[in-house]
Amino acid sequence: MPRFSIIVPSHGVAGRLSQALDSVLGQSFGDLQLIPVCDSPGTPAAAVAAGYAERDSRVTPVDSPPSAGLGGARNAGMRAATGAYLLFLDGDDVLLPGSLAALDARLTETAGVDVLYTEHERAPWWEGEPTNPLAPLLATAPKGAFAPAALPGLTGVLLPAWSSVYRRTFLTEHELTFPDSHFTDLGWGGLVTIAAQRVAVLRSTVVRHRLRRQGSRLNLPGPEQHALLDQVELVLTRAAERALPAERTGPLFEQLFTQVLKTASRPERLPSGHRAFFRRAGRLYRRHRPAGHRVPGGSLGVQHRLLATGAYTAFRALRGANRVAARAAERLPRPRMLRTRLRYARDLRRPLDPDLAVFCAYWGRGYACNPAAIHAKARELAPHIRSVFLVEADQAHAMPRDVEHVVIGSRRYWEVLARATYLFNNANFAEGVVKRRGSVHVQTQHGTPLKHMGVDQSTHPVVAARSGSFTKLLGRVDRWDFNLSSNRHSTQMWERAFPGSYEHLEYGYPRNDVYCTATGEDVARIRRELGVPEGKTAVLYAPTHRDHHTGFETGLDLEAFCAAAGEDVVVLLRAHYFYDRGRARSSGRIIDVTGHRSSEDVCLAADALVTDYSSIMFDYANLDRPIVVYADDWEVYQETRGVYFDLMAEPPGPVARTPEELARIFREGEHAGAGSRALRAAFRERFCQFDDGLAAERVVRRVLLGEPPEAIPPVIPLAERVPAPAAASLVRS
Repeated sequence: MPRFSIIVPSHGVAGRLSQALDSVLGQSFGDLQLIPVCDSPGTPAAAVAAGYAERDSRVTPVDSPPSAGLGGARNAGMRAATGAYLLFLDGDDVLLPGSLAALDARLTETAGVDVLYTEHERAPWWEGEPTNPLAPLLATAPKGAFAPAALPGLTGVLLPAWSSVYRRTFLTEHELTFPDSHFTDLGWGGLVTIAAQRVAVLRSTVVRHRLRRQGSRLNLPGPEQHALLDQVELVLTRAAERALPAERTGPLFEQLFTQVLKTASRPERLPSGHRAFFRRAGRLYRRHRPAGHRVPGGSLGVQHRLLATGAYTAFRALRGANRVAARAAERLPRPRMLRTRLRYARDLRRPLDPDLAVFCAYWGRGYACNPAAIHAKARELAPHIRSVFLVEADQAHAMPRDVEHVVIGSRRYWEVLARATYLFNNANFAEGVVKRRGSVHVQTQHGTPLKHMGVDQSTHPVVAARSGSFTKLLGRVDRWDFNLSSNRHSTQMWERAFPGSYEHLEYGYPRNDVYCTATGEDVARIRRELGVPEGKTAVLYAPTHRDHHTGFETGLDLEAFCAAAGEDVVVLLRAHYFYDRGRARSSGRIIDVTGHRSSEDVCLAADALVTDYSSIMFDYANLDRPIVVYADDWEVYQETRGVYFDLMAEPPGPVARTPEELARIFREGEHAGAGSRALRAAFRERFCQFDDGLAAERVVRRVLLGEPPEAIPPVIPLAERVPAPAAASLVRS
């Protein structure tokens, strides 16, 4: 008698069946029987299984008609099994290396257990890291064998059949078989747990389950959804017959009805008979509710109460309101309280406020960037528009006193998002924000793309792993009506990185208007506010974020740079906005300006810029002041993030590869020489195309005032623009 019989149903997975079978036969522990269950002789899966049987005597194919379903296929495999323990494996999953040896060792330690529960991996079909959903629950289990009452939350109904090992004589003694029809794993898991007397846990992943591109078949709409209630009734009836104690019945009841409510709350799964499903579920709920059972809190508890009282109309209204509020996502990110979702849904049914505009910058970091510049211009040119800025709670204190703002996540936050006609953001609004008909979403962006953005990041593993779902990203892009661009390069790259049906507004970046409108007095004032000593050359050092780093690293010894570059040099250090909180590291000739709200102010104060690959170089070029690129890891950055053009071949000024070379460029004046000016002129021609000081006005006139494109002020040619002057005492020829 083999130690293990592994049963592998193969319906519809012939293309991957060989991988599943190989994962079993390639185990270091070889005392096994492998049972592929095929539809019928002559099918592709049957041919694969027959080939394995010819080569390995441990393979015993059996047949099961498709009409018998998954449960019937597994039962057919059980009838042919001769092993001491049974495992189930879906035909498109794999058994991880070393799993059988680990199972054998654990079963030896816990001799005679009826069921051994194991961890498993759920692997996304395309992107993302595998998850281990059972690890938190199994981590609470006793170390050895135990009675199910010792861990009542381990009911089995939420575990797939292939995440457990079963003693075959236990199954035959209790005549346990897989229930017919759909949701067979739920019924099987409940019946097994009710019958088991001794169980154990293996804290190790055994199966890698591959999520399918089409999702679970159990989520497909159709009359088979009613089979869920058949399985619930089967399990709860068996529990009553076995007089399962209340401490075990309670978790079993709750987990079963959590599944019921998931289906009841999705009418699209039930094209017909939704009311009948709800009424039958209510009867089962009342009949089997354990004595003294307390409903859960929050939204789920409300659903329990409505189901218990048979209040179908109220339940439908509740779920309908939630679907409206969560049309762009499965749930609101925050707050998650039911009443907030209902209020948002209510506000979505109210008319749009034609004079309400909402602004947000950098996910609520404060009053900054293009949204702030548009906001300021709107107060001048469109005073009838009521403008509200969205801000995180910990940044609300820094908002200008005359700017109306609301805290992200608050009740007021969701209200203005529901009612606003105009919505401006330089990033993206939360997943739960609904794009209403008649509303206008303007994506202002916050830089010119050198590095890959949007869906172009998918081919770079380091950044793709941190970017989240690209499907959700494209869903957010679908909300955009307008997308701002400061140059033709950006227009082309945005179209590639964020494919959508929005209209490009080649108006320039409103935040850059100040580079053409600020005066010498403004520059002097800002330098005083930042603490730049008079008569000093202020070099702005602004490195970008690197996806392969876990925190901010300057990448340069700034004190050493100052000492080597010249006595008159001071450095304005500005880290990427990801690191703009909690920093205050000014010392000696280093002035930390990371926390200063306006990057535009910092640029105006600087006599020259040193950066690596930050998009600040494109903005700073509008000032026509020296730029030096410090590229000590260009090849690494190209590989990990990807770039749209070769910055080394088309830089805005001299390129330094070492600290010594960087200091020499400043010490010898190369940063401000003729060669630097020539490089900067070509760079400005390409990337300062639309930034002429009128960008905010164009946006306000087109979006908020509704003026036609032909009435929008044209772009002033580059040669006719007059950038804000550098500090007069520090100008170098």
